[in-house]
Amino acid sequence: MPRFDYTSVGFITFDCLGRPVENIPPKGDTYFIEELTLAVSGAAGSAVVVAAKHGLASQAVGGIGHDDMGAWVIGKLKSFGIDTSNMEPCPGFATSSSIVTTRPDGARPALHKLGATGGFTITDDQLDRVIDTRILHVGGVGLMNRMDASGRTAEVMKAAKERGAVTTLDVFAATRNDMALVAPLLPHTDYFMPSEEEAMALSGLTDFEDIAKFLIDQGTGAVVLTLGENGAMYRDSQGVAFDMPAFKVDVVCTCGCGDCFNAGFATGLHLGKSMEDCVRLGQAASAQNATGLGSQAGVRDLETTFCFLDETPTR
Repeated sequence: MPRFDYTSVGFITFDCLGRPVENIPPKGDTYFIEELTLAVSGAAGSAVVVAAKHGLASQAVGGIGHDDMGAWVIGKLKSFGIDTSNMEPCPGFATSSSIVTTRPDGARPALHKLGATGGFTITDDQLDRVIDTRILHVGGVGLMNRMDASGRTAEVMKAAKERGAVTTLDVFAATRNDMALVAPLLPHTDYFMPSEEEAMALSGLTDFEDIAKFLIDQGTGAVVLTLGENGAMYRDSQGVAFDMPAFKVDVVCTCGCGDCFNAGFATGLHLGKSMEDCVRLGQAASAQNATGLGSQAGVRDLETTFCFLDETPTR
């Protein structure tokens, strides 16, 4: 049996979030806000916390700096029972960190310091432990400069699949040029889960059916597009296709919603659920996340997530 149920590799950040923020104060002025909090976030960080909250034996793999933010991230991950043996201190890099200015409607403009996400790698000595997992999630391709440029991400995903792991992938994509980093990974990806904006940027297309076909033709087993308030769509290489509406919730902050979706989906895989149920679990994790300030703030545990599924109406 693998040591871990879930391994999350990549973009792990220290976030400071405040709300509601409508404008940045001019000059040296001060505005007062109602809430301020700290959170572990990022495409890998938010996901691994939700997986741990759902009861999966989880490990985080990424980079931190030799600084207070890095020490806080490690302590917070450990507080959820997450293994941090492969969180790499990166000399010369600060911990990846963000200041998130959450708007009254839940939008979350951010100021980000890339930091150690761009400086870490997975060494040969680490590889066996990293891929000793039932599910390997890579989150943050496009920000993992050292891993992306060296081809190491593809090597790790290939090794994980050869060992029998299920692989899931999320990205940070803004332009068509980012497809060059993603394309080598898709043949080693079982489930590719970009947002609608990322998928459009990568493909250069706007029609979601065309986008899904384009990405499946690149080698991924399935595409799961997260569509915000419009729900999610699933398409796979075997011809399975379905759409799911979003849940109705009062949105506080959307920071990390897509990342929490990925962990909810992985929870479904871990439990042997149908693809429809995996997507619903992903949406439930994402929707709960939106009800609190800071990634995963609204996610408590698996029992609460199942209750949310049963009790919350869809749009």
